[in-house]
Amino acid sequence: MAFWKLSSGDATGFKFLFSISFLYALMAAIAYCVLHMKHISPLPFDAPLDRFSEARAVQHIRVLAEEIDGRQEGRPGLREAATYIKSQLEMVKERAGPNLRVEVEETQVDGSFSMMFLGHSISLGYRNHTNILMRISSMHSLDTDASVLMNAHYDSPVNSPGAGDCGSCVASLLEVARLVVDSGWAPPQPIIFLFNGAEELFMLGSHGFMTQHKLKDTIGAFVNVEASGTGGFDLVCQSGPGSWPSNIYSQAAVYPMAQSSAQDVFPVIPGDTDYRMFAEDYGDIPGLDIIFLRGGYYYHTSFDTVDRILPGSMQARGENLINVLKAFTSSSKLKVASERKSLDMDANKDMVERAVFFDYLTLFMVYYPRRVAIVLHNIPAALFFSAPFFLYIRDPGIHPLLSIFWAFLKGVIHHTAGILLGVIFPVLFSVIRLFFAYPMSWFAHLYLAFLMFIPCSFFGLLLPRTISDRVSHCQGVSSKKIMKVETSDEARFWGAFGLYAFVTSAYFFAGLNGGFLTFVICISMLLGWIAFCLSVKSYGHDSVKSPMFYVIALVPCLLYSVYFSGILALLLIEKTGMMGAVPPPYGFYLADVAVAAVIGIVTGLCVGPIIPICSRWLAKASILKFLLHFTVVMLAVSSQLFPYSKDAPKRVILQHTFFSAGGNEITGSSYDLAVIDSNSMEFVFKHAPDVAEKLHAGPSFSLGNAEVSPQEAWLALFPISCVVTTNGRFPAKANKILERYNQLPHLKTHKPPTTFENGTRRVHLELSLGSLVEIWVSVLNVTGPLSGWSFADGKPPAPELPSVGPPSYILRLSGNSSEKWIFWLEANSEEELRVDLAVLDQRLDEETRHLKSLFPGWSDVIAYSSFLSTYSF
Repeated sequence: MAFWKLSSGDATGFKFLFSISFLYALMAAIAYCVLHMKHISPLPFDAPLDRFSEARAVQHIRVLAEEIDGRQEGRPGLREAATYIKSQLEMVKERAGPNLRVEVEETQVDGSFSMMFLGHSISLGYRNHTNILMRISSMHSLDTDASVLMNAHYDSPVNSPGAGDCGSCVASLLEVARLVVDSGWAPPQPIIFLFNGAEELFMLGSHGFMTQHKLKDTIGAFVNVEASGTGGFDLVCQSGPGSWPSNIYSQAAVYPMAQSSAQDVFPVIPGDTDYRMFAEDYGDIPGLDIIFLRGGYYYHTSFDTVDRILPGSMQARGENLINVLKAFTSSSKLKVASERKSLDMDANKDMVERAVFFDYLTLFMVYYPRRVAIVLHNIPAALFFSAPFFLYIRDPGIHPLLSIFWAFLKGVIHHTAGILLGVIFPVLFSVIRLFFAYPMSWFAHLYLAFLMFIPCSFFGLLLPRTISDRVSHCQGVSSKKIMKVETSDEARFWGAFGLYAFVTSAYFFAGLNGGFLTFVICISMLLGWIAFCLSVKSYGHDSVKSPMFYVIALVPCLLYSVYFSGILALLLIEKTGMMGAVPPPYGFYLADVAVAAVIGIVTGLCVGPIIPICSRWLAKASILKFLLHFTVVMLAVSSQLFPYSKDAPKRVILQHTFFSAGGNEITGSSYDLAVIDSNSMEFVFKHAPDVAEKLHAGPSFSLGNAEVSPQEAWLALFPISCVVTTNGRFPAKANKILERYNQLPHLKTHKPPTTFENGTRRVHLELSLGSLVEIWVSVLNVTGPLSGWSFADGKPPAPELPSVGPPSYILRLSGNSSEKWIFWLEANSEEELRVDLAVLDQRLDEETRHLKSLFPGWSDVIAYSSFLSTYSF
């Protein structure tokens, strides 16, 4: 397509298209710099002691993630990490001035409780998990004074050095604690730093603190520091109860990174943090959940190393934390638990009412309570319904009032159709692409996802205008009539405005806390419309300068839309590598369709507001053909790219399963292999032939012909096992296992059963974990007439209801493996209780280590041993 062959109208359209593209590229570059903390200058190791230093914090990460070998439950590194943290806190204590009282303590927590996780009800029992605490207060403070809790966990997930999750969190708080002491600041209220040692095992450390520690009722506010990646934007993902914590953050944060819409999304994300224990399940403490979100590729993998920490991230986090901490300790609303219960809620609405808030590129934060949002977020809808009356009054007698309403309604329909087509076309092309390319080709090439799906989404946005113009032309309708009545720019503008207004109101009345983006779009569109109308008077309606004035007026809003959309799209793309593998055929398409749909949605958010005015110059057949051709070229390019790299690894689970009949008798052994994204094991074996050869899979391996691991084989991972649905089982040797272990896990009766008058019987059991020394967790699946047990106040959780088989009850046990677990199960009939036991051991035998080493460098293999046995009582 050559420009010298284009009509003058098409040439002008292409110039306008390229100008708009350059503008959006510039905004994307700005958003990229912000999201990657390019605007932050990290302070060096020798920075003044009254400043937070990223270099000093990173040195802590280096010790925790490199010098200490593994901080997982059951491994020696966890104890070493606790010792290191405590020694650092003791050093800080020694430097405290006479105006401060600093206390450091180490506590062991144990307990049991039930919870819902990933839609599954489970009970948890734990013992001997270590929490390290530091309390800093003025010399005049009392033990009963309201305090601020800063929480981070120092344990890491299986197979991960945990630099980001959560060595970065621990390092941040160690540096903040040092800063509090070295700066000479005497906090108005006490500060408690909690380093808990068992978050990855379902928030056990924070549960232990909230149920057992003497200071739990003095906590008036908290900040939970977490990581779902290795840096970047440190987003406030949860805030509450009430709006007070987010209000404090909005006033104090140096680089605010918070979206109230995150609170609408977080409950449906498969995961949880310690925030749940403090603010919801075991307390009503106001607080913030602040999480690193970039670098999700490395989350819970062996690639979560200190060199992956994004420069500037720790500096921004640290400066935010110290300022938020100062604001919390100075607030008159900091109350202990008993005072919070007696508050006059009418006079303290922000303690119960939620708020709407968002940051603008970390420069500042917009915050307003929900009672203000009820007015603000419904103003656009009121303006939309009022606009026809104003137009009718402005030009009385020219058009009937109903025809104006109809024109506005058609504008809403046209824009809605464009938004929908802007999602449908990327999804359609994503499905077509999979006929000749691997799923997730964009996974290791972020730019590719945008280059593939934005042009075809833009095509969909423009298509309704193109069709409308063609239909009007074929019907012979005069352009003057078109401009004056139904399809005029004014009707299109108000139609698009009405759609965003309706979305804003619907979001509010649904009880959600977002809606601010479409509200900002509405307000910006009004400003743009005013600029457009003024430019039309100066340059005329046919001048391309007029829509440029409209676009320029929208630039602050469009820049924010690009920033917000970048957060959403990047987060999704990075997390597709761990979103779970759905069985074929749907699983093959899931990741591509999800990413295409989200990019279609964010394209509608970023480009949709300019369509009503700019589509007159852009909705040309030649431009639509260009967009389609560009999309096809990008689809072809995607077929030549490999989905994974060391910077975007594929996750593989390798479980060496041992079956025992109780005692030391091994009855079988296998390798259970699973993937947790759209590329199946066939993909792995094709590109890792040494692995296929070792497992005797052969080049003709097919999922359809492979032996599938039964769901009970993954019991040790429950409930995470729900994402392990595409898997296979391969033979393995077990002849040397007894050379390593002189005793295997075993469950037996501890003493004779007890029978009660009501007919129930109590079975007294003893669980020995044998000579296994790196145990992560033990999981029991109890089926039968279970009516009670010695965990979680004697009440079993809601039963699992499998499609085949009786209901079952799940119990997870963790803690010191050298001690035996003594407990009882109670049955309400004589029917047998069946107990399936799975013990996850992090030690690997030599053959499994060799198998793991055969996987290519672009994969991350989570490898462990699982010991399975079954008992009846």
